Amino acid sequence: MRDPEDITGSTDAELEDDWDSDELVRDATLPDDRFFDRELSWLAFNQRVLELAKDPTIPILERVNFLAIFANNLDEFFMVRVAGLKRRIETGIAVHNNVGRNPGQVLADIHERAHAIQVEHARVAVDEIRPALAEAGIHINTMNDLSESERATIDEMFVTQIFPVLTPLAVDPAHPFPYISGLSLNLAVRVQNSKSGDENFARVKVPAILPRFLVIPSDDAGTVRFLPLEDVIAHHLGALFPGMVILDHHFFRVTRNEDLEIDEDESDNLLKALEKELSRRRFGAPIRLEISEEMDTVTLDLLIRELGMDAGEVYRLPGILGLNQLFQISSIARADLKYRKHVPTTAAAFQPAEPSAPVDLFGALRDAEVLVHHPYESFATSVQAFVEQAATDPNVLAIKQTLYRTSGDSPVVRALIAAAEAGKAVLALVEIKARFDERNNITWARQLERAGVHVVYGLVGLKTHCKLTQVVRREESGEIAYYSHIGTGNYNPKTSRVYEDLGLFTNSIEVGAELTRLFNELSGYAIEKKFKRLLVAPRYLRAGLLKNIARETEAARAGKPSGIRFKMNSLVDEKIIDALYRASIAGVPIDISVRGICSLIPNRPGLSETIQVRSVLGRYLEHSRIYGFHNEGKSLTYIGSSDMMHRNLDRRIEVLIKLEQPEHLERIDHLFELHMSDSTSTWSLANNGEWTRHNGLAGELSDIHETLMTEYTNRNTRGRGK
Repeated sequence: MRDPEDITGSTDAELEDDWDSDELVRDATLPDDRFFDRELSWLAFNQRVLELAKDPTIPILERVNFLAIFANNLDEFFMVRVAGLKRRIETGIAVHNNVGRNPGQVLADIHERAHAIQVEHARVAVDEIRPALAEAGIHINTMNDLSESERATIDEMFVTQIFPVLTPLAVDPAHPFPYISGLSLNLAVRVQNSKSGDENFARVKVPAILPRFLVIPSDDAGTVRFLPLEDVIAHHLGALFPGMVILDHHFFRVTRNEDLEIDEDESDNLLKALEKELSRRRFGAPIRLEISEEMDTVTLDLLIRELGMDAGEVYRLPGILGLNQLFQISSIARADLKYRKHVPTTAAAFQPAEPSAPVDLFGALRDAEVLVHHPYESFATSVQAFVEQAATDPNVLAIKQTLYRTSGDSPVVRALIAAAEAGKAVLALVEIKARFDERNNITWARQLERAGVHVVYGLVGLKTHCKLTQVVRREESGEIAYYSHIGTGNYNPKTSRVYEDLGLFTNSIEVGAELTRLFNELSGYAIEKKFKRLLVAPRYLRAGLLKNIARETEAARAGKPSGIRFKMNSLVDEKIIDALYRASIAGVPIDISVRGICSLIPNRPGLSETIQVRSVLGRYLEHSRIYGFHNEGKSLTYIGSSDMMHRNLDRRIEVLIKLEQPEHLERIDHLFELHMSDSTSTWSLANNGEWTRHNGLAGELSDIHETLMTEYTNRNTRGRGK
């Protein structure tokens, strides 16, 4: 599947089924047509990713990266969202979406829009990216571009390295149509028996075990030449079908349903049930067929018939297929063609008092709470160091942590294992249902269990998505103290370098007591009681936010100052949106920064005139969630793991924590100023659903990521501060 380190423009692989089980409750005081279609809004998000690939002010290898991100995003969208719609249609479930359209209508809308942007994506690759790469000395060639000596080299490579792993599969009365695995690249080959004259069809799979792009040896150090693997295979088809005449060949790629269906109530062992379902994932129903532009109707009709697909699910594309594999090219070592290197700084509070002195994170937290901002501030010297210090500190009694997504070689998990082996009480709440990371999390869960860690999988029917760590320590005085971390992002050192996230470290007794109770409830039974400084889903988070929105609404109606500022990945939940509409009607100024889906319609007369919506995409993936309220001048701001979606508010364990230190609130104020400023490179959402990039290209405006890199470097090089 994907490498999460590369997906800087994706949706964090959280494209989950998010349809309500009940019909949308209509508010008679608000117009029926008050939402944007969430699926089309997601496609608009991916269109913004494509705009980054088209931006000539961005280094060319970063543009290639965005091109691959777009393709990877769209693959996941089809594997989950489109697959869910097809399942509803096939089972006869006629639940309407947030704009009142049934699954069949939504699917038709998706295919119409997705066709257009995917063709544009392919065109950009051919007409813009490929020539720009060539200007930089990076060429994507074909066999026809090679000299005689280069062809001889490739011929030798084919015989020794490629031919042995190819398996041509014929289709005839004795050989049924082969299974086509999801996202594999294939050659559809028509051959003719040179003796009988009979024509047959065969399929050749491009082996995923080999690099997608072969490097053509070159004496020119400033030039890199790539050759698509499928082009090499196509050139040597005669070796695969000796005695046959190759009539034609075309490329195709199938996307399948890779959604999982687990009935937790019926599964005695969730781990084993999930492992079994993962083995079935690759056999999901086909939902999209991508074909090369020149494919003939005979071959296409055969594929449609044998795969059981509709003509509307066919995507005829120019250029090469499977552009998600362009990550291989974007990762080559050409620093001059990439963003300038950025080394995260260590948060000032976590810097040593003297250059050679050891850092005592627990001591720093006794002084004040610490807010860290990744990737500008280092994950390794904050979150990772926090867990590692806890694992080796003899006075630490217990460590408790939630794990939703982590890296393949996780230092955080290794620290938990070391802590357990050292005799500390360690609890790891592993969410093995984290989409597309299930297998990785199962592996970690088993390793943790073998080391003596208490591993639990959360509550039945709910995903545990919150980002929590608690350390219980006996202080030198003999008292028991709590050290806690609550974040907006996963405990993943790889994605922490490209995901923008916030995390709060605290020594608060109140927060420690609340997290103790929460962890006990997560490892035991359901969450029943409210918390003071935390807002916890599914029981209290939505209600808490609605209460705060209502307070701002009443303040505006009374002529008092008011204001709401939200930053999130997606805004879909109708109840939250309706509350924001009522606040806007009352006159509350509302600023929203949303990276992905936004179903709210801004700047609509009589409904949302005081709401402006911006979106920031670029070098880093905006991932932090912030919910702020004017609160009569006493700023009330929460950060945490939850987006404003049904699944986050109703079907997940999510946690927001209130920020209390003035310095932290000032930093959040500054962040919103950058996100909503007309001088920052952002997109604005209009009330007709169109996203417009401010003043055209990023080079004409300040880049928020560059700005913050500079600010944090300056801030943290002044030495340790509060």
